[in-house]
Amino acid sequence: MKTVKKTSIFPVSKKKVFAKLLKLSTLQYIAYPYATFTPLDGTDNMSWEVGSTSRFKFRLFGFIPFGTHTINVIRFGSDEGIYTHEGNEHVPTWNHEIILEELSGNKCRYTDKVDIDAGWKTIFIWIWANFFYSHRQRKWIKLLKGKN
Repeated sequence: MKTVKKTSIFPVSKKKVFAKLLKLSTLQYIAYPYATFTPLDGTDNMSWEVGSTSRFKFRLFGFIPFGTHTINVIRFGSDEGIYTHEGNEHVPTWNHEIILEELSGNKCRYTDKVDIDAGWKTIFIWIWANFFYSHRQRKWIKLLKGKN
């Protein structure tokens, strides 16, 4: 198992970041073009509630099929943060935690922490994930500044 941890300061409040986290469109925007997530049920009405499970057709770089990605929500709240157990056929363990901390000056510290286990592929997935989460946080900042 290897861990990726990335932190950024976002130019808005924790409340505004959390409101964006509720939308599937946010995930799709910040992940693109490294990854695309298409709901298997064909709707954009996914539920980010404790105990819920969502399944997506996952593609690397938008065109390389990479199986069905499943997201199981373990914890989801603006104060307690977000924790999901995720995975697919190629990466069985992708446990993702999002930590939000309110800062002074209408800012928020945002941290992605991901534990990855993909057997012998772990090192390669971990390298990709480091680029992916750096990209995601840059896209978050662009989205929050209204430059999307």
